Amino acid sequence: MSSRIPEPLKALVEQLARLPGLGPKSAMRAAMTLLKWPEAETRRLGRGIHDLRDKLHLCSRCGGLSAQEPCAVCADDSRTRDTLCLVTEWDSMLTLDEGGFYRGQYMILGGLLAPLEKMGTDSLDLDRLVRRLDEGEIQELILALGATIEAENTASYIHQMVRGRFPHIRVSRLAQGIPLGAEVKYMDKETLRQSLQYRQNLV
Repeated sequence: MSSRIPEPLKALVEQLARLPGLGPKSAMRAAMTLLKWPEAETRRLGRGIHDLRDKLHLCSRCGGLSAQEPCAVCADDSRTRDTLCLVTEWDSMLTLDEGGFYRGQYMILGGLLAPLEKMGTDSLDLDRLVRRLDEGEIQELILALGATIEAENTASYIHQMVRGRFPHIRVSRLAQGIPLGAEVKYMDKETLRQSLQYRQNLV
C-alpha cells in the first residue's frame, strides 16, 4: 500500500481487507465511502461494531448468537423438545428457521472436521452436544451439516458417537441429491451417488 496514504486510513483499509469478500481495492472503496458519510453515521457504525462484543454472547443452550439468555429460539415454549437439529454455523440455523417448517430445537456445532485445516474434534462443540443429549429429552438428532466431504466425515463421526453413547436416539440427516428443477445429465458424480444412496420409495 502506498506510503502516501495517511496512517489512519491505511489502518482501516487493512482491517476491512480481512473481511470475507473484501480485497485491498474493495476495502479502499469501502473506506472512502465511509469518509463521505455524515460524521453521525460513521460514529453510529463504529458504536454498532463495538456493541457487538458487549451486547452479544453465545446462547448456553444452542451456541447461537443472542442478546438474551437463552436465545429467543431456545426460550420458545411452543417448540417441540424431542428433536435437535445440528447445524454447522449460526447462519445455517437462521436459514432453516426462517422457512418455518421446522419447530424443534437447534444446536450449532461450530465447524466441521477438516484435518488439512487443523480442524479436529477439539474444534467442535461436542461437549455441548453431549450435555444436551444427556438431558434425556432428545429422541431424534437431525444432522444438517451440508454435502461436502468434510460434512460427510463429521456426520459419520457424530453418528458413531451418538450410536455408542445414546443408542436410543435416532440419528437422521437432511435429504441429499438432485435439486428441484435440475437434470440428471448435468449432475456431478457425488450428487448422483448420494441421490441413488438416499433414494426414496414412491407411495
